[in-house]
Amino acid sequence: MDKTNEIENEGNDGAIEPAGEKTALVTIIGRPSAGKSTFLNTAAGEPVSIVSAVPQTTRNAIKGIVNTSLGQLVFVDTPGWHDSDKKMNLRMRNIVSDQLDNSDLILYIIDGTRACAEEERLIAEMLEKHQEKLVIALNKTDEKNADIDGAKSFARKMLPAVPDARVIAISAKNDEGINDVLRALYSLAPVAPHLYSEEFYTDQEVDFRIAEVIREQAMNRLDKELPHCIYVKIADMEMRTPTKMWCRAFLCVETESQKGIVIGKGAQMIKTIRVESIKSLRKIFDWKIELDLQVKVDKNWRQKDIVLDRLLK
Repeated sequence: MDKTNEIENEGNDGAIEPAGEKTALVTIIGRPSAGKSTFLNTAAGEPVSIVSAVPQTTRNAIKGIVNTSLGQLVFVDTPGWHDSDKKMNLRMRNIVSDQLDNSDLILYIIDGTRACAEEERLIAEMLEKHQEKLVIALNKTDEKNADIDGAKSFARKMLPAVPDARVIAISAKNDEGINDVLRALYSLAPVAPHLYSEEFYTDQEVDFRIAEVIREQAMNRLDKELPHCIYVKIADMEMRTPTKMWCRAFLCVETESQKGIVIGKGAQMIKTIRVESIKSLRKIFDWKIELDLQVKVDKNWRQKDIVLDRLLK
């Protein structure tokens, strides 16, 4: 059941009246692995943003579009906000800051399983001036070690102008509390024309979606720091028939030793990444994708502005 039907079937609980053409651009912010991408995929009902147990999986501002009977919310999933001076991380933090200033609303997701320490405090201080357009989701209520009361106390202390009705406990993974978050956002959204046609759930280009799916499959199979050392470059794409696309892609790493790990013994690792990527892509696109996937070294790419300019948008 999609979100439109869920909201309609739950009935009117007094929280918000249908108001026609409500539309808002909503930036999602939170620490790495807080569940931002999982929330977006659950709310949109489609795999918009890739998900991995590896922190800082999201590198770009990725849009997911939710259409319901109350209007349209265009979510922007931002990279996890992390306090680090590394060049790539600084670029990702700039993406977050730009989105906050340009959004109509902000959804702040707090991971209820982790203590609200220094990084959380820095995010909250950054959001202090935006409290009038802020909704806070306390995520991971499904986890046994979640301290939702502690997260709520932190939110009340740091962001006191946000009313309790806009501080909501959720499980993004189990689709619990998601509709309450959507209603809270709609209550703040202005009446305005929709930004996208209602059949859209993302505005991502085909090459970007293919690259992200490949990166997701690689990240979920590689250990330790290696997932942060890879990026995917789409070298060529061609529609060979009305129902079949051919694509050549490169999984790029920083060193020859990393290349060997990604290829794997007997090329088993790269074969698995390729096969699982094709399976995932078939769930997204209406046509079959033939994938030529190779590994190459781009030494110290995380220090190269020309690469970062292309990857971090």
